[in-house]
Amino acid sequence: MPSAVILLAAGSSSRLGRPKQLLPYRGQTLLRRAAETAVEAAAGAPVVVVTGAVHEELLPELTGLLVAPVRCAGWERGMGASLKMGLAMLDSLCTNWTTVTVMLCDQPLVTPTLLRELDATAARTGRPIIASEYEGVRGVPVLFSEEAVMLLRALPDAAGAAQLLRQHPELVATVPFAGGAVDVDTEVAYAALLRQANQSQK
Repeated sequence: MPSAVILLAAGSSSRLGRPKQLLPYRGQTLLRRAAETAVEAAAGAPVVVVTGAVHEELLPELTGLLVAPVRCAGWERGMGASLKMGLAMLDSLCTNWTTVTVMLCDQPLVTPTLLRELDATAARTGRPIIASEYEGVRGVPVLFSEEAVMLLRALPDAAGAAQLLRQHPELVATVPFAGGAVDVDTEVAYAALLRQANQSQK
């Protein structure tokens, strides 16, 4: 069965100065693109979208998608708080999910194929954590199987999934994903993303 997905979209985009979730890219906002990717890969498994700093403004971007949006009131405490809110929402939606993939809305090069490869690698290797690897870094999107989900539940509010990858390297297998290095945290990064998109269309 495909993994459930938690899509984190709770941040305030303080470095960017405007909600990155609503930035347009290839005819869609980053949030819509990420949510559609999650839904396609999940293939009927639950998809939870965790919002925070902005909520009502994001809901129209999820219209028509089989996702469950939930606002993390304590989003400013850190990614761990949002992850635990996402897990609680998953628990309320479905009692038989066993694996979950955590992804962010500001990695526009994530594809359903990549997310399916995380699932396939988990099945093939038996490792409880399957991380994307780019530029020598292990990071998101990252899949946690049933035995590793308890580590997510115990995360401090201020910590993110990357902390678990560093603390438990023996549990981790990886999938190469060069595009993981592309995220949108600043106007410079966004401008570079748009330039790359324009060049690829020529």
